Amino acid sequence: MSIEVVTFGETMASFRPLYPEHLDGAAILARSIAGAESNVAIALSRLGHGVAWISKLGDDPFGQHILRLLRGEGVDVGGVRMDRTHPTGLYFKQKSPTGRAQVFYYRKGSAASFLAPQEVDLEVFPQARYLFVTGITPALSATCRETTFAAVQQAHERKMTVLFDPNLRLKLWGIEEARPILLELVALSDILLPGIEEARWLVGSDDPQIAAQRFLEMGPKQVVLKLGPSGAYFDNQQQSGFVPGVKVREVDEVGAGDAFAAGLLSGLLEGEEVQDAVVRAVAMGAIAVTGVGDWEQSPSRQELELFLSGAQTTLR
Repeated sequence: MSIEVVTFGETMASFRPLYPEHLDGAAILARSIAGAESNVAIALSRLGHGVAWISKLGDDPFGQHILRLLRGEGVDVGGVRMDRTHPTGLYFKQKSPTGRAQVFYYRKGSAASFLAPQEVDLEVFPQARYLFVTGITPALSATCRETTFAAVQQAHERKMTVLFDPNLRLKLWGIEEARPILLELVALSDILLPGIEEARWLVGSDDPQIAAQRFLEMGPKQVVLKLGPSGAYFDNQQQSGFVPGVKVREVDEVGAGDAFAAGLLSGLLEGEEVQDAVVRAVAMGAIAVTGVGDWEQSPSRQELELFLSGAQTTLR
């Protein structure tokens, strides 16, 4: 299968209490993996798209597990380097008193934080149409920041479409440091995919229509604002509109934005009109919150189609 989408960034070994309790009292932890870019890669692969993920992992049991899992999900991992000097990052998650996920990162000095520009080579994917970039990677280190801008420049030189999700993580960097860098990446993107809270941080408005216009004035051709359970708003200066959310029972909100991005990319890759692609994105985001885990709920193509049609799957 030819590669249609390329992405890069850090994936960590993730842990959460197996039972509904806090980390400080949990005797048994469930292990998985976590990383915005690899979440998107897995979701796209399950929908039948060719996708490559580039990164660095520690040459340790956690890194080896991540590599095997992504390869098993059909993601091209030929651009992943194993680092014998630096470890794989770690990520722990528990429910906060409000019921939302609370995360703890152990990723300083991780293998992925040493990712360098020459290690993200888009030339080896001549048929790739999209580069998916998040604002998490430039937060990790100066070299990751340099790598992010170099990859975007490469993509433009190769006439690839750059889809940028700001994915603001205030546990990784402060807003005063993050804002100018993220806004520079906004200006370099073709399609922008912010959350409504990120819009407030970056352009000073949480009104979807006002925020979208402010973003469009910076350079992107298309803005799709994620509105959480309310759905999404899209604007490309020719077309704009709201797509309502889908009512589901929320279990774990982490990973919903990544599933949304994968749904949007999938629709665009298949030539859908932007509104239809956003409908697919909203459905993917809704499915993502119905179970525990950052990527585990990602559906197959058949499961997504059943969800969109409202049909019930025969279970027995």
